[in-house]
Amino acid sequence: MDDITLNNGVKMPPEGFGVFQIPGPTQCEQAVLDAISFGYRLIDTAAAYMNEQAVGAALKKCGVPREELFVTTKLWVQDASYEGAKAAIQRSLDNLSLDYLDLYLIHQPLGDYVGAYRAMEEAYQKKELRAIGVCNFYPSRLADLCETVDVIPAVDQVELHPFFQQEDALALMKEYGVVPEAWGPFAEGKFGIFTHPVLTKIGSKYGKSAAQVALRWNVQRGVVVIPKSVHKERIEQNLDIWDFQLSQKDMEEISGLDVGHSEIVSHDDPGFIKMLHGLKIHD
Repeated sequence: MDDITLNNGVKMPPEGFGVFQIPGPTQCEQAVLDAISFGYRLIDTAAAYMNEQAVGAALKKCGVPREELFVTTKLWVQDASYEGAKAAIQRSLDNLSLDYLDLYLIHQPLGDYVGAYRAMEEAYQKKELRAIGVCNFYPSRLADLCETVDVIPAVDQVELHPFFQQEDALALMKEYGVVPEAWGPFAEGKFGIFTHPVLTKIGSKYGKSAAQVALRWNVQRGVVVIPKSVHKERIEQNLDIWDFQLSQKDMEEISGLDVGHSEIVSHDDPGFIKMLHGLKIHD
C-alpha cells in the first residue's frame, strides 16, 4: 500500500478508517484503537460526528508516533465563515489533543465557505494544517473554488461507490490536481452491496468479498477510501485489499452498475440544505 502524494507534496495513505456514526465515545475509541492495531494510519473524523475527543483519546493511547498517523477532520456548516473557521480549527485541535492536523476539510459547500477557506489557507501557512480541502463539492462548486483561492484543495471527499461513480467529477479533480476521497464507499449498505451478485462473482475469483471488491475498484481508480466498521473482523478485512488487482474486464463490469445519482443525499433538495444549516453542533 503506497502512499498517495497530494498536490503540495504531503503523503497520504490511500486507505483510512472512518468514524461516522460510531455511537458512544467508548466504542469509537476502541474502534480507532483496533483500526490502528491492524495497520490503518489515516483516521477520518469531523466536528459534526461529535467524536473528535474519542478519536483523540485513541490516538494518545495507540502507541504509534504522531508523525506516522494522518488525521483528518472537518469544518461544519455552522462555522462556515472566516472567523468561524479560525475558532473551529482550534476547537478541533483541542478536542483531538493535537498540535496540527494532517488534513482539514470543509464538510459541506454551504454558507461562507470561501471565507472559511481563507482562514484555512492562513492556518495552512502557519503549519497548523498540513493540507486543506473540501467535501461534497460537486464539479461546478469545485471549479469555482479552485478558480478563486490561492491554495488549490488537496482533496475533495465525495460519495463514490460502484452505484454512484461520478466519472465527470473525477476528471475535473484530475484537471486541478485534487485527490478524490470516497465517503460511503459501501453506499451505506444500499443496493445490497455486500451480497451483490456482480461484486460477489468477481470476488470469488480472488477469494475476496463483495465489500473488498468495491474498495479495490475505487482505489484502482485513484480514489482514497475510508471504510467504517465497529466489528474487528470487518475492520481487518477492509484493509485486506492490497494483495490482488481487478482486471480491466472486472472494472468494466463494475462500471455497468452506475445508476448516475445518489440515493443517500441530494444537495439539490432545499429541505436537505435547510436541515444541514439547522444542525448546530456547539453553542
